[in-house]
Amino acid sequence: MLQHLPVLPLLIPLLTGVLLLLPPLSDSLPRQRWMGALSALLQLAVAITLLREVHTQGTLVYAVGEWQPPFGIVLVADRLAALLVLLTAFLLLCVQLFSCADEDQKGRFLHPLLMFQALGIQGAFITGDLFNLFVFFEILLIASYALLIHGGGAQKTLANVHYVALNLAGSALFLFALGIMYGTFGTLNMADMQQRAARIEADDLYLAKAGAMLLLVVFGLKSAMTPLHFWLPRAYAAAPAPVAALFAIMTKVGVYSLWRVHGTIFGADAGALANVAQPWLWPLAWLTLVVGIIATLASQTLRALTANLVIVSVGSLLLMVALDSREATAGGLYYLVHSTLATALMFLLAGLIIRQRGKAEDRFVQARPVSQPILLGTLFFLAALALIGMPPVSGFIGKALMLKAALVGERALIIWPPILVGSLAALIMLSRTGGTLFWRIRGENSDPIRVHPSQQVAVWLLVITLPLMVVFAGTITGYAGLAAEDLRRGLQLPQLAPAPALVLETGGDDNA
Repeated sequence: MLQHLPVLPLLIPLLTGVLLLLPPLSDSLPRQRWMGALSALLQLAVAITLLREVHTQGTLVYAVGEWQPPFGIVLVADRLAALLVLLTAFLLLCVQLFSCADEDQKGRFLHPLLMFQALGIQGAFITGDLFNLFVFFEILLIASYALLIHGGGAQKTLANVHYVALNLAGSALFLFALGIMYGTFGTLNMADMQQRAARIEADDLYLAKAGAMLLLVVFGLKSAMTPLHFWLPRAYAAAPAPVAALFAIMTKVGVYSLWRVHGTIFGADAGALANVAQPWLWPLAWLTLVVGIIATLASQTLRALTANLVIVSVGSLLLMVALDSREATAGGLYYLVHSTLATALMFLLAGLIIRQRGKAEDRFVQARPVSQPILLGTLFFLAALALIGMPPVSGFIGKALMLKAALVGERALIIWPPILVGSLAALIMLSRTGGTLFWRIRGENSDPIRVHPSQQVAVWLLVITLPLMVVFAGTITGYAGLAAEDLRRGLQLPQLAPAPALVLETGGDDNA
């Protein structure tokens, strides 16, 4: 059973999504809820097992149909992929529980779409082939198109139009890049490409560089790198709360792809192609942080503020990708996990606040009080501490690790100012947000809506992880350091066995 572990994060959401579309599950919302929750728990158990096996046994390689690399479909689970699969599975469980309150009553297909979204995200983390990375990108994007307009509404539809148009353009560029890569490398297997990068013929160098830069554009679009970030604030602010919470990890797929492709295939050992994207990554990462900070200060709703803080976190991670050291990658991984959990928590809190504030929703205006100010206020305070990066939650450690990596890499003058100013902007805006939402009140709440128990479980699961990341910071940072070493070594696949000679049988006719 253990040899099939790498494929289970794909099979379980795929089969669950299909079953949820078929009777008798499709005809019963309670059955969909139970099936979705059980599937999410199973995926979490598989992800924990996968991470433990990878950590103790090393990288797991799964050749689908026993077609060996570089010719077959290969799934590769190293420490980095296993960590992000676990993060996705945990986030899916929280989103699934939150949706079971009443969000799934606004559309029939929320639960199967969440499964297909998880399939695409986990597949992107675990694939060892560039073409299959494209395939999983398309799966997660198609699911996200439908999830974004869940529940309907003009604002969601308008945001979806921009989101779909930009991502379709990105998909077309991805296909162009794949054609160029295959034409110059002769393969799309990442491990094979890494071995061939330094041996690319001189006549193909400019074409290979063009393909690498196209991939930078594609992954920049997926990660919301400036100036390709314009789709994110409107899309995330318009999405339903559980959908936006799951979307919190989608930008990390783009950051992961930059690490995986530009950090290994076009890494330090790629000869003339080495670090081809580095001159562009530095200014774009810095610009992403600056734009995210400005947008954060201009935010008018809690959802828009959280979406812009996602851009700030992406900019911080891109600086770590550009720094390209073991310390930077390890610090970036810790911060990636923290920022995903913290922004997902804030998106879910925004959904709860919207329900209890009435027509004012989450806008920064005076409105009626929320029904449960102590509960929501406490949760907001903890989430705000995490997003600002203050102790005792994990944001402080994540940012400290990135700042330390900048010192080691002698880039403190470039990296420290935007990261620290980003924390200051988050402090200013989240302080203003808390004061407005919980203190600038008028009248009474005549419609006391309470937080559903399943929503409380989902939110508290996310809250608990933030101090736990501090308690187990040594273990997590140690694991992140090993994952960074795995990444810098690149994907290691078994050697391809020689192909058998082709023999043409002639039936004994010498003249045949």
